[in-house]
Amino acid sequence: DGRVSSVSVQQLIEQISCVNKAKMIDHIGGVEEGAYEIYNCVEKIIKQDILGCEMTDLEGKDLDNMEDSTAPEEEVFGDVLWDAHDEQEQMEAFQQASNSTCELGFEKYFERLNDLVAAPAPIPPLLVSGGPGSGKSLLLSKWIQLQQKHSPNTLILYHFVGRPMSTSSESALIIKRLTLKLMQHSWLVSPLTFDPAKLLEEFPRWLEKLSARHQGSIIIIIDSIDQIQQAEKHMKWLIDPLPVNVRVIVSVNVETCPQAWRLWPTLHLDPLNSKDVKSLISAECNSANVKLTKEQEKKLERHCRSAATCNALYVTLLGKTIACVGNTGNIDEILQQCCQCQDTVSLYRLVLRSIQESLRSDKEKGLLREILCVIGVSHNGVSESELMELYPELTSAVLASLLHSLHKMCLLTYGCGLLKFQHLQAWEMVKLEYMEAGENVISAYRQKLVEYFTMQLRVLIFVCFSFNSQDRVTWRSADELPWLFQQQGDKQKLHKCLLNLFVSQNLYKRGHFAELLSYWQLVGKDKSSMAAEYFDSLKEYEKSSEGEESMICLADLYETLGRFLKDLGLLSQAVAPLQRSLEIRETALDPDHPRVAQSLHQLAGVYVQWKKFGNAEQLYKQALEISENAYGAEHPRVARELDALATLYQKQNKYEQAEQLRKKSFKIRQKAARQKGSLCGFALLRQRALQLEELTLGKDTPDNARTLNELGVLYYLQNNLETAELFLKRSLEMRERVLGSDHPDCAQSLNNLAALYNEKKHYDKAEVLYEKALDIRRRALAPDHPSLAYTVKHLAVLYKKMGKLDKAVPLYELAVEIRQKSFGPKHPSVATALVNLAVLYCQMKKQMEALPLYERALKIYEDSFGQMHPRVGETLKNLAVLSYERGDFEKAAELYKRAMEIKEAETLLIGGKAASRHSSSGDTFSLKSALSPNALLEHGQR
Repeated sequence: DGRVSSVSVQQLIEQISCVNKAKMIDHIGGVEEGAYEIYNCVEKIIKQDILGCEMTDLEGKDLDNMEDSTAPEEEVFGDVLWDAHDEQEQMEAFQQASNSTCELGFEKYFERLNDLVAAPAPIPPLLVSGGPGSGKSLLLSKWIQLQQKHSPNTLILYHFVGRPMSTSSESALIIKRLTLKLMQHSWLVSPLTFDPAKLLEEFPRWLEKLSARHQGSIIIIIDSIDQIQQAEKHMKWLIDPLPVNVRVIVSVNVETCPQAWRLWPTLHLDPLNSKDVKSLISAECNSANVKLTKEQEKKLERHCRSAATCNALYVTLLGKTIACVGNTGNIDEILQQCCQCQDTVSLYRLVLRSIQESLRSDKEKGLLREILCVIGVSHNGVSESELMELYPELTSAVLASLLHSLHKMCLLTYGCGLLKFQHLQAWEMVKLEYMEAGENVISAYRQKLVEYFTMQLRVLIFVCFSFNSQDRVTWRSADELPWLFQQQGDKQKLHKCLLNLFVSQNLYKRGHFAELLSYWQLVGKDKSSMAAEYFDSLKEYEKSSEGEESMICLADLYETLGRFLKDLGLLSQAVAPLQRSLEIRETALDPDHPRVAQSLHQLAGVYVQWKKFGNAEQLYKQALEISENAYGAEHPRVARELDALATLYQKQNKYEQAEQLRKKSFKIRQKAARQKGSLCGFALLRQRALQLEELTLGKDTPDNARTLNELGVLYYLQNNLETAELFLKRSLEMRERVLGSDHPDCAQSLNNLAALYNEKKHYDKAEVLYEKALDIRRRALAPDHPSLAYTVKHLAVLYKKMGKLDKAVPLYELAVEIRQKSFGPKHPSVATALVNLAVLYCQMKKQMEALPLYERALKIYEDSFGQMHPRVGETLKNLAVLSYERGDFEKAAELYKRAMEIKEAETLLIGGKAASRHSSSGDTFSLKSALSPNALLEHGQR
């Protein structure tokens, strides 16, 4: 109920509030909601404090002084979609590969690898070969670490392929990831194709182009390349001559190496010698304080002499098995059992049976079987929480105990929070042990996963507009469900799954373009029919979308579809969904919102590919204007628009204009790169600096107040609202003491605090603060000052949100005045302000006051954009609604007919001008009406 439950809790809270590194979550509500809030908090701490990642979400933020913020990863790579899961998986695979208790005498191999780097070009790839478990991954990871330490100018790009059929073995994703890493290091931001065939075909040209920009050598390492699906076909670029500063190293199993690659220079890993075997087993035994007798050591040495029993994995597993039972069991007995295992798979079977024997009941043994089998039939693994939901009888204590044993004995490992098999031989053993009955058993476990993830999607349908629920549920469902249907051969269910918009959106936005396309090819649909089915599905979904949040979500879905169709080369079909996304965002958010700029940018990209350069230029310029207003002139998103315009000018041979924009963009990106790193780390440094300032200079100074404000903004941009509120309050209090409560700097602090409370949905608090900020700025600033306009706009929107329409009217009127003074009476932005005021009057049932505003806005739009512009169409539609409500049905029909002609011309792309920044004129009566003949029905609030 919000009260402290005891004195001890009160003391604890007081202690926590004094500790800099402690975090208290104050929550009243349901247990699940509280647990999710804690999860979010812990995730932020891990990402910010430990991994040093930025947690920035600028869209929707409305603070002053946003210049120091950075763009999300997608912006860094232009329009390329980047999957954080795939990248994290590779980082973890590298760390796992480099874990070893001893070096295994790799020095002689390191010299050979060093010779490859130093050899004169041209030189083909080097093949590192060996049997399964021979230590290829360990060798490469250890050598990478040495290269990173001793050759800092060498760019090393690595990829560790996991289990066959997993995401890490998909050729298109591997090539895209390598290309993006090259682009990241070469400061190049250019369009990148998503078509799998073109991506593989163009990679050699990218490699040539990007390697020329790099000062130093580039080494590309692909471990277990033979596990890639159709490796020889999809890795043809390896056969081509490599650029002079590029070296490639790939590892393969001897048995599965493609014939054509066997001619390359080869580094073959020999079986371990007796010294390495002894040191490896000793290291494992010493870690468990187990001491072997001389006789036992000799017995092990005699056993580990065949090729199958003296590889690194077998010996490591052997050492762990002895160490595990050494303190509690008979070492001679376990040695006897181990010596009967003549390969790694049979040794894994012995390990599994020893784990089974340690379990207390048949129930636990059954759960062990279920866990291993369900992980084995999954696409990319299964999480602990998913296991507990799949098996309700599985307690956390039993799960923790089982996973500890399985992880310790090299059966399972973690990747991106998912449990998966540590080695391929472990999975082969599980199939032999539990699935000898064949495909029927595998199919039954797949079906269990299908039912589970299908249920997750049903949950999503009910909560899909709650905070981040798509991200919480769908990335797993999108990874697993379509793949499981594909493996089951169930084309009908696969087809239905693909038409779930959230599944397809998730796959596409994470860059799994090739995977999505392969599913559609499997169900027998060509690109055009796929596009038509998606569009029909979206229109059907739109009928049930109500409310602002659901419409914003709908706009995202339309944009995803448009981008997908653009990447497929279906340009004419891509325009309609992108245009619809633009319309919804302008209406549901604001014509000047950053997401509107995103829509404009994507639409312009279609026109560039279509070679309609005039249309594209207009859209890019409007996106640039919005981005500059929203983020400031030196933000990476501004650089993105500058780059896009520069590329456009270059295509039109306007080289001078292109060069100017590129220079400007480069400066922005350079500055952003210098500032990049951990925002949180920067914040902590600033916090420490502030403490030092306060100690030496005294607490109350304008500079200290400014620093507090900047810290508040910084934490706000990281969504750390509690800490942000603390700093912003201190800044406001200090400014009021030092500068006086009427100073413009106080207005800035008030405005920022108001924005924070608005974000937290504390609208009453936000209202009071915005009103104070407006009062100060009205008295202190010029009538057309941007800061005044800013506060006017956000307070007006807040009044409207709170239903205080009478209080909103004078502010919307003031917004019209400010825009007229800033841009002149005939500027399109004045028309937008007029439309927003007109919509407000309509909501207040004051249609007569709205009519002249719409008519004036229509005249400005027609003069600025022409008779067939989408903004003209939307304003005509609104005027038609007014005429209908006044009983002038003939005029209403005439106006509506004109509006529909513009709409049809725009949708069918018959002549006409490019859709512009405002395909709809500010706010409109009904979002649904934009594509519906029911526009003349009674209008409602958006």
